[in-house]
Amino acid sequence: MPSSPPATSDIDLFADDVLTDPYPTFAALRDLGPVVYLPTNNIYALTRYDVIRGALTDTDTFSSRTIGFNPMVNDALQGTSLASDPPVHTELRATLTENLSPRALRGLKGTIEAKADALVAELVAAGSFEAIDSLARAFPLEIVADLIGFTGDVRENMLRWGQAAMEVIGPLNQRTAENFPIAGELYEWCSKVQAEDLTPGSVGRGIFDAEARGAIPADTAGHIIHQYLGAGVDTTIASIGNIVALFAAFPDQFDLVRADPTLVPAAFNEVLRYWAPLHAWGRGVTREVNIDGTVIPAGAQAAILFGAGNRDPRHYDDPDTFRIARNPVDHLSFGYGPHGCAGQGLARLEAHAVITALATHTRRLVAADPIRVPSNTTRSIDELEILEALPS
Repeated sequence: MPSSPPATSDIDLFADDVLTDPYPTFAALRDLGPVVYLPTNNIYALTRYDVIRGALTDTDTFSSRTIGFNPMVNDALQGTSLASDPPVHTELRATLTENLSPRALRGLKGTIEAKADALVAELVAAGSFEAIDSLARAFPLEIVADLIGFTGDVRENMLRWGQAAMEVIGPLNQRTAENFPIAGELYEWCSKVQAEDLTPGSVGRGIFDAEARGAIPADTAGHIIHQYLGAGVDTTIASIGNIVALFAAFPDQFDLVRADPTLVPAAFNEVLRYWAPLHAWGRGVTREVNIDGTVIPAGAQAAILFGAGNRDPRHYDDPDTFRIARNPVDHLSFGYGPHGCAGQGLARLEAHAVITALATHTRRLVAADPIRVPSNTTRSIDELEILEALPS
């Protein structure tokens, strides 16, 4: 195939207006080509569904050793499964996925559903509520804290640590600089945590047990625990906030779920497709690669734009419409390939429980406009006032 340099754009992928509403930018970049070089950020953006999915499976070419967009965070993450490639990644991830497999999570299903139902019932009974602090943040933070066995100060710091860990994956802008000290607190705690610091019987204790029996390398338990908090909580918070906002904005779609509970998984898939919780994720390009006639040079940094792929009209019909009946099981928001989200089973359990509880206890959500604050990596709602929750 003949090759040529990629199209270029002067867009700043991490500008405030792009971070709060990236979809016009994603559409413009997709129209330019499957790969677009952004000189402002010195990155090669992957913009279309098939190209993104292909890159996520090709770990030899698109390496996870540099998932961040600054050298400091990439250095800090070395030795974690997030920032490693097979076969090292396979070994490190095995213990993580062992504790998050469908079989391992089966015993949590009833507890998660009961907690979601009780919380949503209480909020709807109040008639109005702020959905982010009282639901989107409160619910997954409690679930993960109990799961990993966090106690005391760690439990209290989960939100700020998780948010900071995602912010510092961005470029060296003001947001990254302000959050490095907070992310450093998390890194320091993870480097010193011991089994006895975690609740007996918790998944966290199980990870230390795996280290003790040699299932994972010595001194890696803390790194694995870091991933539960650093890579999973913030995106789940974003997804649950998006569920509430989208059901309020599209009451006809909410009515479909209320009428047919079997649509709950499809509804969550469409939430994830329509509003991807991750803005951009990095990959280091290990060798020159030709993508549909466009060459990315060896040594470049690529940006995976999950939201752009999820709205690619080459793959999804009418992609800018929120329609749960499409059930996009192949959306990109959980990633794909060896680095597909290890915690997606837990995220689904939590989200499905929230959707079911909302459909059970309310027939309509009337919301103010969502308030978003620019964030380098996670695209989430910062505040969402439910002005009226009409009970079922």
